[in-house]
Amino acid sequence: MARLADYFVLVAFGPHPRGSGEGQGQILQRFPEKDWEDNPFPQGIELFCQPSGWQLCPERNPPTFFVAVLTDINSERHYCACLTFWEPVEPTQEELCARDATERDEEADEGGPGALPPPTPGQLFAPKTLVLVSRLDHVEVFRNSLGLIYTIHVEGLNVGLENVVGNLLTCVIPLAGGSQRTISLGAGDRQVIQTPLTDSLPISRCSVALLFRQLGITNVLSLFCAALTEHKVLFLSRSYQRLSDACRGLLALLFPLRYSFTYVPILPAQLLEVLSTPTPFIIGVNAAFQAEAQELLDVIVADLDGGTVTVPECVHIPPLPEPLQSQTHSILSMVLDPELELADLAFPPPTTSISSLKMQDKELRAVFLRLFAQLLQGYRWCLHMVRIHPEPVIRFHKAAFLGQRGLVEDDFLMKVLEGMAFAGFVSERGVPYRPTDLFDELVAHDVARMRADENHPQRVLRHVKELAEQLYKNENPYPAVAMHKLQRPGEASHLRRAPRPFPRLDEGTVQWIVDQAAAKMQGAPPAVKAEKRTTVPSGPPMTAIVERSGGLHGTSARRLEVVRNCISYVFEGKMLEAKKLLPAVLRALKGRAARRCLAQELRLHVQQNRAVLDHQQFDFVVRMMNCCLQDCTSLDEHGIAAALLPLVTAFCRKLSPGVTQFAYSCVQEHVVWSTPQFWEAMFYGDVQTHIRALYLEPAEDRDPFSVGEAPVQEDERSALDVASEQRRLWPTLSREKQQELVQKEESTVFSQAIHYANRMSYLLLPLDSSKSRLLRERAGLGELESASNSLVTNSMAGSMAESYDTESGFEDAETCDVAGAVVRFINRFVDKVCTESGVTSDHLKGLHVMVPDIVQMHIETLEAVHRESKRLPPIQKPKLLRPRLLPGEECVLDGLRVYLLPDGREEGAGGPGGGPALLPAEGAVFLTTYRVIFTGMPTDPLVGEQVVVRSFPVAALTKEKRISVQTPVDQLLQDGLQLRSCTFQLLKMAFDEEVGSDSAELFRKQLHKLRYPPDVRGTFALSLGSAHTPGRPPRAKDKGPSFRTLSRNLVKNAKKTIGRQYVTRKKYNPPSWEHRGQPPPEDQEDEISVSEELEPSTLTPSSALKPSDRMTMSSLVERACCRDYQRLGLGTLSSSLSRAKSEPFRISPVNRMYAICRSYPGLLIVPQSVQDNALQRVSRCYRQNRFPVVCWRSGRSKAVLLRSGGLHGKGVVGLFKAQNAPSPGQSQADSSSLEQEKYLQAVVSSMPRYADASGRNTLSGFSSAHMGSHVPSPRARVTTLSNPMAASASRRTAPRGKWGSVRASGRSGGLSTDVGSRLAGVGPPQANGAPPEPGFLRPQRAALYIIGDKAQLKGVRPDPLQQWELVPIEVFEARQVKASFKKLLKACVPGCPATEPSPASFLRSLEDSEWLIQIHKLLQVSVLVVELLDSGSSVLVSLEDGWDITTQVVSLVQLLSDPFYRTLEGFRLLVEKEWLSFGHRFSHRGAHTLAGQSSGFTPVFLQFLDCVHQIHLQFPMEFEFSPFYLKFLGYHHVSRRFRTFLLDSDYERIELGLLYEEKGDRRAPQACRSVWEYVERLSKRTPVFYNYMYAPEDAEVLRPYSNVSNLKVWDFYTEETLAEGPPYDWELAQGPPEPPEEERPDGGAPQSRRRVVWPCYDSRPRAQPDAISRLLEEMQRLETELGRPPERWKDAWDRVKAAQRLEGRPDGRGTPSSLLVSSVPHHRRSLGVYLQEGPVGSTLSLSLDSDQSSGSTASSSRQAARRSTSTLYSQFQTAESENRSYEGTLYKKGAFMKPWKARWFVLDKTKHQLRYYDHRADTECKGVIDLAEVEAVAPGTPAMGAPKTVDEKAFFDVKTTRRVYNFCAQDVPSAQQWVDQIQSCLSDA
Repeated sequence: MARLADYFVLVAFGPHPRGSGEGQGQILQRFPEKDWEDNPFPQGIELFCQPSGWQLCPERNPPTFFVAVLTDINSERHYCACLTFWEPVEPTQEELCARDATERDEEADEGGPGALPPPTPGQLFAPKTLVLVSRLDHVEVFRNSLGLIYTIHVEGLNVGLENVVGNLLTCVIPLAGGSQRTISLGAGDRQVIQTPLTDSLPISRCSVALLFRQLGITNVLSLFCAALTEHKVLFLSRSYQRLSDACRGLLALLFPLRYSFTYVPILPAQLLEVLSTPTPFIIGVNAAFQAEAQELLDVIVADLDGGTVTVPECVHIPPLPEPLQSQTHSILSMVLDPELELADLAFPPPTTSISSLKMQDKELRAVFLRLFAQLLQGYRWCLHMVRIHPEPVIRFHKAAFLGQRGLVEDDFLMKVLEGMAFAGFVSERGVPYRPTDLFDELVAHDVARMRADENHPQRVLRHVKELAEQLYKNENPYPAVAMHKLQRPGEASHLRRAPRPFPRLDEGTVQWIVDQAAAKMQGAPPAVKAEKRTTVPSGPPMTAIVERSGGLHGTSARRLEVVRNCISYVFEGKMLEAKKLLPAVLRALKGRAARRCLAQELRLHVQQNRAVLDHQQFDFVVRMMNCCLQDCTSLDEHGIAAALLPLVTAFCRKLSPGVTQFAYSCVQEHVVWSTPQFWEAMFYGDVQTHIRALYLEPAEDRDPFSVGEAPVQEDERSALDVASEQRRLWPTLSREKQQELVQKEESTVFSQAIHYANRMSYLLLPLDSSKSRLLRERAGLGELESASNSLVTNSMAGSMAESYDTESGFEDAETCDVAGAVVRFINRFVDKVCTESGVTSDHLKGLHVMVPDIVQMHIETLEAVHRESKRLPPIQKPKLLRPRLLPGEECVLDGLRVYLLPDGREEGAGGPGGGPALLPAEGAVFLTTYRVIFTGMPTDPLVGEQVVVRSFPVAALTKEKRISVQTPVDQLLQDGLQLRSCTFQLLKMAFDEEVGSDSAELFRKQLHKLRYPPDVRGTFALSLGSAHTPGRPPRAKDKGPSFRTLSRNLVKNAKKTIGRQYVTRKKYNPPSWEHRGQPPPEDQEDEISVSEELEPSTLTPSSALKPSDRMTMSSLVERACCRDYQRLGLGTLSSSLSRAKSEPFRISPVNRMYAICRSYPGLLIVPQSVQDNALQRVSRCYRQNRFPVVCWRSGRSKAVLLRSGGLHGKGVVGLFKAQNAPSPGQSQADSSSLEQEKYLQAVVSSMPRYADASGRNTLSGFSSAHMGSHVPSPRARVTTLSNPMAASASRRTAPRGKWGSVRASGRSGGLSTDVGSRLAGVGPPQANGAPPEPGFLRPQRAALYIIGDKAQLKGVRPDPLQQWELVPIEVFEARQVKASFKKLLKACVPGCPATEPSPASFLRSLEDSEWLIQIHKLLQVSVLVVELLDSGSSVLVSLEDGWDITTQVVSLVQLLSDPFYRTLEGFRLLVEKEWLSFGHRFSHRGAHTLAGQSSGFTPVFLQFLDCVHQIHLQFPMEFEFSPFYLKFLGYHHVSRRFRTFLLDSDYERIELGLLYEEKGDRRAPQACRSVWEYVERLSKRTPVFYNYMYAPEDAEVLRPYSNVSNLKVWDFYTEETLAEGPPYDWELAQGPPEPPEEERPDGGAPQSRRRVVWPCYDSRPRAQPDAISRLLEEMQRLETELGRPPERWKDAWDRVKAAQRLEGRPDGRGTPSSLLVSSVPHHRRSLGVYLQEGPVGSTLSLSLDSDQSSGSTASSSRQAARRSTSTLYSQFQTAESENRSYEGTLYKKGAFMKPWKARWFVLDKTKHQLRYYDHRADTECKGVIDLAEVEAVAPGTPAMGAPKTVDEKAFFDVKTTRRVYNFCAQDVPSAQQWVDQIQSCLSDA
């Protein structure tokens, strides 16, 4: 029984002490005046009576009522029911307030808060509140009782208020039990109070239904999750009653959990700062204070009036786990809106009756009650009974619960289980013997029903309604309630003038009534209804919320069978069998069931807690345990570590007499052992087992291990059942017996604590205690707070990549440190569990003393074990496979045993590419002078005996980092190395444990030494075969005439031969405009200063050269550049030296001693008119002295391509900035700038087409329409190359041509109109990034375009009179190439397996690298230059220092413009000339030596090769070399195997003596010094570098598409061959030959020669060669069989091509050397080409898959079309049912000396053939005459042996390209008929 009301309080308005406008509440009276002992008077009631503050009102407001809730220090809730009414202010108060009011007045004038009319007497009303304080929540009773008191006062009823208040305070009602009580307060009233059936179920009335109405389903669900996961929730409303209802509703939804944080349904204004508390809360605040609420950053605000819930950005509310979230949502909508289901029906049923609000409220609560039953189903199986007496101590095993529910990843449940509410739930509901309620029954008995109903909404709804009935009955046990009888005040009674203020009550009277009642109560017996306590049912064992489908590791019985078999083989000693099964077992152990099965099976082999194994068995068992544990998270939610814990201390092996090693010393490397939560759960589980055993009869005892794992059988009582029985008996036991039980339990816990201290030391102390690695790597045992790593998960990828210095030399300190950390960890654990489970303080102190001794003792035991285990013979490891080496390659470090791990490229790991998992592989890494090589076998024996090889040249290493990874077999954490190379190989290796850290360190140092030799002489290509040691530089004379001797001789000779000659310098006058374009007249002296004076650095003419210098000269002439210049007609050295004037250009030897520019070749092409000594001055204007020189001339337009470095600031740019037209007067200008301008002028003048000054000879292709349409206005902003996206956007808006996308000018006025009109493109660019039509430049063109860097040419004003024009473009720098390549490398070879591999992630990282964008820019600029050259303007490319991007662009331009460079020889020339001679810095960009280490690898040449590859893809028939050739160069330009790509310029190569020794000096023939030599040799043996599709068109200029969408990722970056490593070292790549069919070693029947080709293992081109290679191989094989020397492949191929050509040449002219004849426009050439066997013999016929137009007008295309038609038809097979246009018998003369024969001839117009057969019925065709080859049909003459009877006019001849056929018909008409038919067939074609 309890008091209905504890206190009655009267609170009135009082002025504020500090005189502010607001008043404050004053307690006028309270009853009783003394506090109750069990319930002190709550503080702060006056604040809660008027939550918005005490204020006077200008008018009477109607009375208000609400209930506030106060929580006291003991978490008891007090309900304060407040009824407020207003009374006129009494005069005394008025005077007091006058001062405040005037102040408030002033505020009002300023619009302040207290704006009220001036207080005249009788106008102001003050609030007064009647408060009832109670611990019971009977809102309606409080409302009625206070209403009655107010009514008595207002209506002036004749009832004593003291009596009513006294009766109210003495009224006592039962707490629960469903009784009904009628009370009367003595004013003629009657009220009926119903108490709920069970106290534990909350009372909600209609509050939940109202909450849903106000906020909606989604919002309420959010609030529900927020409250459960401990977020702050704030309700806003203008109504106080609504606020308290909403808070009550939310609390009701949380049942069975109790909300244990701050709960204030109505918060007074004065306490608003409470909202910034850090703890969670549920608070209600008047909507007037919304502004304050908005400043809170982490509070979820629910606005009840507006129906919104606002969640701040920083707050994440985890949703309910699916499918519960969606199920709950749909059930709620069925309850709230039953119409929704019927809304779409064509014939809706008559409207269903909606439940009353009260009933709906219970239905909504029922939905949430079901939800909790589903969430917490089976929770009782995870309770641990730690103590039963004197009070139950219960712990909950969170991890097991989450694991078995399958919700480990679920954020929501994790947070709920860690919350305070759930902790309260466990301590309250975990008790096994207590009263039960609806939730207990639901969670125990209705789980199966709920699962069955899941997919039947109507059944779910029925269940909800049943539950709702029970909830409703609990609140309203007696439906037929007798009517209340109460007086109420009349209508608008508050407006009537009250006779008097509320009277002061007589305290004595009230106190007397209270005392009377108290005396009566003492005498009466307590009417307490005894609570019915029972054992709480546990319900069925838990299941996962969602039945996860088996997926990858489904629990198949077969897998468990494999695990069982393997274990039985191990213990039966059948080691070979076990070994076979082991990989399958390790794979199966990824599944949970298999791991459980392993633990159960192993347990069967443990007798008396000990199982001694031999070494092999021990190794197997440990490996399986490690495999199990590696997938355990730190929580061990599946109980695997828990099941293995007893076993790791049971399995052991004898190392020597008295020394035993247990399994725990080999399984320590797992994160679970360092997780305190795991140990606590294990400890409590074991304590429960032992405590249960205490109370069970010995007969009932059972295997102690299986507690907590398997569900208990029916006949066995669980620990909870035992505890429940004991709690029931406890009151009946004697005091002594009780003490004895408590003591027994306490000592059980204590002994377990000692046991666990031992266990923990076993698993935490490393075997080798000198290694502290273990402790540091785990989540810092030393510093571990009890909950710090509850969620640490262990990533196998070796996330702990720090390197530990074990060589610190402080071994003793280290061991103490390890011991100390373990002791601290164990002590912290012991403290926590012992305090929680009530161990006495004496015992606890004893434990603290014991722990260090336990640890120390264990360390000593381990030392012996460690010592002995070192002596064990090592396990037999697989034999090391030695790699094959190149001639001259030597091993530096012999094999270190390593594991090669998967690196993110999926193929090797058995990814989607197919094939088994070749990686991880076990083998060794070798370091040679040339390569790093891994050879080994896959660790998975099921893959087979495949050798895995991965290697890369040492020189290609770009990054090396130490990693720490798990070895794939034993799952031990090992040090490793990750080596990344720029040939797109990655070695991710874990060192075997036998490899000491010093060996690994030695490997790193040696690798570093080889990668970055101090001098270039240390590189493999140079140190190979040379006699000198790397330390001593070779003597100069060994290497031919070195640079020093040359220069010495030269200077001497110069002094001897040339005296000083005086020469006057002419001032430079720019020629007049008419003469500008012409070369200087013959009789005039050169325009450029003709000084013959020898400047110190210029060089001598050839007469002064000594023999040694002449030798240099002749070798210079033999260099690539010279051969090419002669081919291009740019002059020869002899003509240059004799200064022949006829040629516009000459070869100048000015730089032959590399004095002007060290990075240029010795011989340069300069304009004929420029003197050598002027070049010195010109060169000063350019970076690195790289002045403009000609490198190529167009054969057609005679335009030249020049290259140079970028300009220095004071060069041309300064010149252009300084003046518009240099006039003769301005001679003070810098002389070198003048020289430079003269030089450019000379270049322009040297171009023959500008000799005609009138400029008539412009391209014919321009039409006036083209000229007029698309010129951008001078103000148009021109986009730059730097941003392709912007460029394309601008192209769409204004149709400008190519210049629109390439030209750049920062300012709108930066281009003069003239330049704009000259450069503007004509015609919009084609779609696809294709170049515009060939004639796209303006007719009024500059003679020379200078392509320069935008940054250099900023602010230049080009002068309209100049004949050269600047094209500023934006280019990327070398560092951007470097950064981009790094990202490309990361994208193609990620380094660690992707979490979710998908093609999208590769493409995304590819895009981020911006590699393809750079290639796009290069191709774009190159095509632009090609267009300019093609249109007759010359181009000077002058970017950066002239050796990176300039080289790329110039080389690409030549490749696109000149078909010669697309041959093998031409491409070699191109690379030698532009890359090697013109000084691309290969050593610097490739970081070849120690000096270049910091600059890193910048693949400028590789980028060029990628561009060539892109062009090759688009024009497969234009290149003589194959794509493999490009990959080969890409690999070897970084490999340093050849000398070709070493050093930075010819000058350096001469200095080192490399350039010319290749001719005379052949010391090491087996090792090719030059890559070209190697290619040449290899090409003789195999067609690997040759492209069979090569069929160039004459003078074809290629214009590739350059848009990123047209570019493909080069397979050089992505492919790999694990069978033999990279295929670019040909000697190594040719694996052993396949044994032929006949000689199979097993002697059985010859097997088929089919092989399985794995995409990443075998080299596909070798396993499946293309058709032509196959046939060539076949020919060689057959020739060998016939005993003939095999013919070279090239000769055979050339013969085939020649035959093809003869077949296709009717008039002897034809097209030259072309295998494919076609008149297809250029971009059709990039379409597919198919190979096939032709109809005649095995002639190879390649034909274009393209539809030829037979009516083309060009003279040659008729023949071309006819020929290609024949080849197209050759794919059809001849068959009987074929088309026969005309047939009959003809006599045909056989070959020479053969007779005439009658044959049956068929003319086939479809196939364009004349076929002949032996006779009419014959199906075998005897021969075919291809009509495509027929040149003429003419009358013939009878030859010898012809049929005698035939008329001589019946003879006719058919003449083909090969021979003449003689025919004769039976008579003249039929002969005429045949001739006509054949002629018509020819004309049709």
